[in-house]
Amino acid sequence: MQMAKLPVDYEAQLDAISAQFQMVQILDEDGNVVNPDIMPDLSDEELVELMKRMVFSRTLHERSMALAKQGRLGFYAPTLGQEASQMASSFAFTKDDWLFPGYRDIPQLIAHGLKISQGFLWSRGHVEGNNYPADLNAMPPQIIIGAQYIQAMGSARAQKLNGDKAVTFTYTGDGGSSQGDVYEGMNYASRYKVPLVFFIQNNGFAISTPRYKQTGAETLAQKAVSVGIPGVQVDGNDALAVYAVSKQAREWALAGNGPVLIETVTNRLGAHSTSGDDPKIYRTQEDIDSWTKREPLIRMRAFLEGKGLWSEEIENEYVEQVREEIKEAAKEADKAPKQTITQFLENMFEVPGQNIQEQIEEYSAKEAK
Repeated sequence: MQMAKLPVDYEAQLDAISAQFQMVQILDEDGNVVNPDIMPDLSDEELVELMKRMVFSRTLHERSMALAKQGRLGFYAPTLGQEASQMASSFAFTKDDWLFPGYRDIPQLIAHGLKISQGFLWSRGHVEGNNYPADLNAMPPQIIIGAQYIQAMGSARAQKLNGDKAVTFTYTGDGGSSQGDVYEGMNYASRYKVPLVFFIQNNGFAISTPRYKQTGAETLAQKAVSVGIPGVQVDGNDALAVYAVSKQAREWALAGNGPVLIETVTNRLGAHSTSGDDPKIYRTQEDIDSWTKREPLIRMRAFLEGKGLWSEEIENEYVEQVREEIKEAAKEADKAPKQTITQFLENMFEVPGQNIQEQIEEYSAKEAK
């Protein structure tokens, strides 16, 4: 008995989806241009500025790790290896755009206008780390995984209703892409065609869970298909490709076409955070070494040196400058007044109940002594 032909070729459908999401790359691992047709139109000065932002992020990571070991920071999520994914993407946006970061996105916040000292205060859990000036279009880093996608959607919806000539951009990780909030944020943003660019920084691991254990999808970019928006996968260690894709996505969203999802394929070369995570328990040294050879500063450094725009001397001089800025920022953060239990209670409750009011009065009396 011959079996009837099925109405849908499922294998062909899966192949077609996978073929749609080929990784965008401009610089190879040695800094050579392999796709000149999509080179972004950046001046020499802008190329150097982009490199400086990545060097700043690397230096901030190194100094933040040192400060954390000294007990001068609280929670810190390392950014080693993700400099192109973070700094080249944010380089495509303007100060008028709204940024909704996750907890690993302090470098983008600083590039957007946040004082380094406030980034340190946020890490310490100090309320002043969340007290942003009115002209800084950004929200504090979101600790709840993926919740920033919902908030960003609301911001972008407001931008559209107000007729603003700006967009919203937001970040989560590969682990965040498994959260319901991420789908809901993208789905609603698609329905109302809001000016929003979603980033999924695929750094390989959601704490200790490798990306391949999180989803059966070949790419995270193809999750855009489910909500009817464009999705792009880009080499997250290639600063030029990340910038080019991000700039195009911003222009698309600003023109009223709706949101875009960008997956930046990169790698977290260190621990998930300073909360006791040890990547050597769930990763091999060979894997770490292979990704270290592909890290973003190596290829961008080689590209700029080939154009005569960068050198070891220029980099060392800039690193010293950044270290001094970070040193002063840490001192400034140290000067922030210590928080009190009374402040915690008052900040938590706009209208405190009787029992909370009694505690406020009790601790106020103690703190006044």
